[in-house]
Amino acid sequence: MTEQRTRYYRFDEWQRLEHAVLIASFTVLAVTGLPQKFSSQLWANLMIAAMGGIEMVRVIHRVAAVVLILETIYHFGVVTYKVFVQRLPLTMLLSLQDVKDGLYALGHNVGIFKEPPKMGRYNFGEKVEYWAVIWGTLVMVLTGFILWNPIATSTFLPGQVIPASKAAHGGEALLAVLSIVTWHVYNVHIKQFNRSMFTGYISRHEMEEEHAIELAEIEAHVEPPPQDPERFSKRVRVFVPVAVIITAVMLTGLYMFVTYEQTAITTVPRQQIEVFVPQTPAVQPAP
Repeated sequence: MTEQRTRYYRFDEWQRLEHAVLIASFTVLAVTGLPQKFSSQLWANLMIAAMGGIEMVRVIHRVAAVVLILETIYHFGVVTYKVFVQRLPLTMLLSLQDVKDGLYALGHNVGIFKEPPKMGRYNFGEKVEYWAVIWGTLVMVLTGFILWNPIATSTFLPGQVIPASKAAHGGEALLAVLSIVTWHVYNVHIKQFNRSMFTGYISRHEMEEEHAIELAEIEAHVEPPPQDPERFSKRVRVFVPVAVIITAVMLTGLYMFVTYEQTAITTVPRQQIEVFVPQTPAVQPAP
């Protein structure tokens, strides 16, 4: 069997770069966010001190948040281009077949079925994880804006929204970290090391086990129908100006996100105050 048939090209350079940015931003957010959530614990205070103190930790956390939002905007643009212009199928959408595949996989894991389910380009687990990232990012951005701009938020929403957002932000962050550690890391690094997000290629064995339907289509030389160049160009002409406007609006929103107001602490005028005054005069040594 030739080298070409032992592995298959799966992710291009831009997809792998996007994944690397996601890894970096998520890791920094977790490392700087969890110590703030558990600030009463010794390990959290040691981590905060090692990173330069709480103010530096907050700055790093917010920079990573901006990077994540920028990556999300980019991803939205890429997906829209692929669906609207290139007319690629929505392979990440969940369907009834994914429910069937999940139940069948459960039966296979407990020994009811001998063979695992045959799945397409993205299996049910990958789709669930993808949409969990989308949902989690939306929750974190929304609650993050509220925590970043508490005064502005309280002008049009009840004040109770701020502590509720803090609880939701921290809870979603903890859930995301646990999900990555117990689910994603296990499936792509421990169960079998999937190198496709690093090299771009996936092995034939992994294709047979996780993406048998896609493998069959590749080996049967199933190709999407050719596109009309004129219609393709027309879609590009429609997409580009709309994408530029939407991107500009999103970037303006991001700018407002990070500059709309200072935090509630720094908006209070600085002044010298006594933090501790003893009730009785201190004992003075006798002359």
